[in-house]
Amino acid sequence: MTAPGALEPQRKLGLRARVTVAFALGALAMSAVLSFLTYALVRNSLVDQQEDSATSRAYLNARLVRDGLRARSDLGRVLSSLETPSSEGVVVRHDDRWFANSLFIGGDAIPERLRERVAEGRPGRQRFEFGGRAWLAVGVPIPRVEAEFYEAFSLAETDRTLSILAWSLSGAALLTTMGGALVGRWVSRRVLRPLTSVSEAAAAIARGNMDIRLGPVSDRDIAPLAQSFNSMVDALSERLRRDARFASDVSHELRSPLTTLATSLDVLKARRDELSVRAQAALDLLDADVRRFQRLVEDLLEISRADAGVSELQLEEVDLTELVRHALGRSAGDVPLVSGATDGDARVLGDKRRLERVIGNLVENAAAYGGGATCVRVEHADGLVRVAVEDAGPGVREEERAHVFERFFRGSAAGRRGAGSGTGLGLALVAEHVRLHGGRVWVEDVSGGTGARFVVELPKLS
Repeated sequence: MTAPGALEPQRKLGLRARVTVAFALGALAMSAVLSFLTYALVRNSLVDQQEDSATSRAYLNARLVRDGLRARSDLGRVLSSLETPSSEGVVVRHDDRWFANSLFIGGDAIPERLRERVAEGRPGRQRFEFGGRAWLAVGVPIPRVEAEFYEAFSLAETDRTLSILAWSLSGAALLTTMGGALVGRWVSRRVLRPLTSVSEAAAAIARGNMDIRLGPVSDRDIAPLAQSFNSMVDALSERLRRDARFASDVSHELRSPLTTLATSLDVLKARRDELSVRAQAALDLLDADVRRFQRLVEDLLEISRADAGVSELQLEEVDLTELVRHALGRSAGDVPLVSGATDGDARVLGDKRRLERVIGNLVENAAAYGGGATCVRVEHADGLVRVAVEDAGPGVREEERAHVFERFFRGSAAGRRGAGSGTGLGLALVAEHVRLHGGRVWVEDVSGGTGARFVVELPKLS
């Protein structure tokens, strides 16, 4: 059972497809019922009319044969004088002999049940198959001259007419079904048009655009949904603003005591030689944690400014090759720079401080989770400049790559040695800074080896 308030399991067919199929099936069912009723009525009417006409003609011809036999006329001449179509035949049994006016229909063609009934003195009619065709036989006893009269009527034309009618009705049912599907498609498109706007607005909100709202809706059934959606977005925006304001306020409040702690630590470090060995070790641990705490507070402030939309870029012309070289010179360790860009190929419009922070965070991430960066590559192609930081670590799992740039995401790296030295905001800040520059960042495997490759892509300055 589905829990209250939970969404129903996703169906294989979408709502628009289900509406279209429902209209098509409804049109098919309606057309099938109407076609069946039409065919049944026409068939019954046509068959009854033909049987009544055949019976009347058979009785008329039976009277003519009776009169001829009473007048002792030649039976063959009497039968030849009867007006019957070539597709029909008359058979008469007289003096235990069979006479027929057709070479195709003889006594052996008459159904045995009908012959028994007429022999008992009762008229009758019966359908039968003969020669691969359908026939109607009418039998009339003529007791005064001790004769039995039979006339066979071909039903081929009737069956052909009914077959044409059946195919016509089937074609009409098919066209009606297709028309129902088209109407269902049109109706579903009109009905779901407001939901399409909701879907587009939700997608924009998921991308971070919290200013979008649904416009006025004239449909009174959809209007409550639009109002609820806008109210939800307002509440979500207010919640995000409160969270960002809280993080910013907490970070600001923490800066003053942290500054005091850092200053006090600097005083203690200046007199470090006067401390005991255990006190020096404790001082070193405290200094490392305070520095890490300061970095976390600075990162939180940066994130809160981005969430509040007050981040400002100091844009200028930047050569990424030189910027990466400078950033690597400030980082610990000797990381080689591999540049495939010549003069002017790696120039972008960007904020130097933020771009240096991007490179520094990626190098620090490689040191914390990938055993250190093996190289940093600067590449250019198709109006874009890419900076790739490669390491020789275990890499990033496929299922974690979509989340690795989220705040405080650790994934499978959380349990590895050295994984606790970061703040959990480094890659989130990388993604935010790159987004502000109109670029994108992703992680992939190192080509032809093991390790992760974090790629930053920025538009090249034209």
